[in-house]
Amino acid sequence: MKRTQFGRTFLRGYTALAYAFLYLPIFVLIVFSFNTSKANVTWQGFTLDWYVKLIHDRTILSAFKNSLVVAAIATPVATFLGTLAAFAVHRLRFTGRRLLEGGLYIPIVLPEIIMGISLLSLFSALGVRLGLFTTLIAHITFSAPFVFVVVRARLHDLGHSLERAAMDLGADEWLTFWWVTFPLVFPGILSGALLAFTLSLDDMIITYFVSAGVEMLPIQIHGMVRRGAGPEINALSTVFMLVTWTMIVTAERLRRRSN
Repeated sequence: MKRTQFGRTFLRGYTALAYAFLYLPIFVLIVFSFNTSKANVTWQGFTLDWYVKLIHDRTILSAFKNSLVVAAIATPVATFLGTLAAFAVHRLRFTGRRLLEGGLYIPIVLPEIIMGISLLSLFSALGVRLGLFTTLIAHITFSAPFVFVVVRARLHDLGHSLERAAMDLGADEWLTFWWVTFPLVFPGILSGALLAFTLSLDDMIITYFVSAGVEMLPIQIHGMVRRGAGPEINALSTVFMLVTWTMIVTAERLRRRSN
């Protein structure tokens, strides 16, 4: 009994430390985004000046707008392609199936710098001018495999019993898909879309190679850090996290409605 109690206490303490390690820096960042001091060392008072300055910074607003536009377009396209690939690999048997599946894992396991150089070489060979369009194509390319992995895992856990039951009761393949398969797979699709959106907003290395000077938020933040900017980065990061958390809450509500 004493060993069991000690193990539970140790596990709870370890879990608390792990959560503190993950979330305490985020909490500190949010708190210091309201600090009157430019030095992120001591608390000197509450202010909203950094958020006001952020709103009036046209460079940051332009970068944030470009990142949102790219993510908003890349996410549904990557989700659609990744979901189709997951269904094809999981349900169909065709020549080259294993090759296709292995190829979809390559963008996940490759270092981002290799992916960025490869896409840059491809666009240069095709004579495509680098800019917002090439950034969008690149984001779709590296996001779709992540959607594939999530949806494929959901399909693997799903099985075929409910679909067979629906077809035994008279439903054809189309009705079975829309009324049985799709609602059950939808949480995985939603999770994949959320992951794709987050990856698109967060990526800097690949975007750096294919954007050719187009203002994107991760690149802008990196430049601000190199210049030694202070609370403006904290304010920008807080807004960025607020957008992400809003997406997570919305996705969770949609997932619960689909169950």
